[in-house]
Amino acid sequence: MERYYDIIIIGTGTAGRTLAGKVARSGIKIAIIDSREYGGTCPLRGCDPKKVLADTAELTDWNNRLMGKGSGTQYPLKIDWHSLIDFKRTFTEEYPGKTEKYFAEMGIDTYHGRAYFENQNTIVVREDKLKGEYIFLATGSKPRKLNIPGEEHVTTSEEFMETEELPERLIFIGGGYISFEFAHVARRAGSEVTILHRSESPLGPFDSDMVNILSKASEAAGIKILTNKPVTAVEKENNGFLVRTEFKSEAQSETQSFSADMVVHGAGRVPDIEDLNLEKAGVKIEKGAIAVDTHMRTSNPRIYAGGDCASEGMQLTPVATLQGEVAAANILSKDSVEADYTGIPSAVFTIPALASVGISAAKDSDKYKVIFQDRSNWNTSRRAGIEFAASKVIIDEANDRIMGAHILGPNAEEVINIFATVIRLGLKASDIKKLVFSYPTTCSDIRYML
Repeated sequence: MERYYDIIIIGTGTAGRTLAGKVARSGIKIAIIDSREYGGTCPLRGCDPKKVLADTAELTDWNNRLMGKGSGTQYPLKIDWHSLIDFKRTFTEEYPGKTEKYFAEMGIDTYHGRAYFENQNTIVVREDKLKGEYIFLATGSKPRKLNIPGEEHVTTSEEFMETEELPERLIFIGGGYISFEFAHVARRAGSEVTILHRSESPLGPFDSDMVNILSKASEAAGIKILTNKPVTAVEKENNGFLVRTEFKSEAQSETQSFSADMVVHGAGRVPDIEDLNLEKAGVKIEKGAIAVDTHMRTSNPRIYAGGDCASEGMQLTPVATLQGEVAAANILSKDSVEADYTGIPSAVFTIPALASVGISAAKDSDKYKVIFQDRSNWNTSRRAGIEFAASKVIIDEANDRIMGAHILGPNAEEVINIFATVIRLGLKASDIKKLVFSYPTTCSDIRYML
């Protein structure tokens, strides 16, 4: 059946959902499509359920850090994995139905199935052909292909969060935020955990000085972090798996093997766009993503894109929200709004958490004033039982602007929002010193980070 719509949205995750909510108020005819359950990665198999696991790990670890200091327990706590997964599902099980109902109540037609372009304005989904005046692509991302023998034995992050019983020995492939976050959770659940990272420096987008401290905190918790260990194969071995690595340099070639009961994919995600037939729509791809301009418009002026499938912006939920809002505004008012990525914060929910906004710089940078603080002995760290805590603030002294901030320690993921606000609004470092925070809180430490 062929139908006409003013806007067709492919993807019901954060970007698609945001745009739908904005344009539905204009009274135009809208269709939305998803090949999986409605809701997208973040609420169903990403940020939100992951944070449920991370919070329980933090609570468990907090108790154990304060044993003998008033916590009131005689033996270390350990995560009850089965009940944790059951609890996590209370956040995800009803979400698809609620999301689809949300669209229906706004008068949006919903479709299920893998969509693809037939031509520049026609989408095929199962037996239906949908013609759109405008089309918004928000297809999200998927785990990067490892392209190694035995890849079928590797567990995805989504599958990890559905594991009923956590194995004794875990290996995470890749040293990105997915591996670090789940490694910290699994370690607090009692598993032996190893991270195999292909190059010298894990957590690439984050400040290297802070990552070094976080790596020490991870190793102190019993997590093995092995760098220069590119995985070349995963083999079935008895009841477990054998993971092979090979590192080559000009001077040497080193092969090693590691045994595990589960091997988890943490080597990054890529845009989920390969079967959209974008060439038939005249939509260009740039470095594996849909190329967009500052208006979120693709090379086809009637097609926009946002979220993890787009070439611009970090793969973060707040960025997807921003891009959905920008695309909606421009579809309705002919490219009047540009995406502004100034001051977008990010965090890795380890124990302790590491949060970042703005640029990074070495501690001895001669271009900027870099204020590094070892916060391990500050009261906020000591009362939480945290042994590894630090901050780094980067200031352009010429105009007193904060260019970057990096925080490791208790409540880092919340405190970074203050710095993100200052950077986005163009405030000065001296402006922060005028602020009055409730005390004693981690935010009240901000003045001493400067």
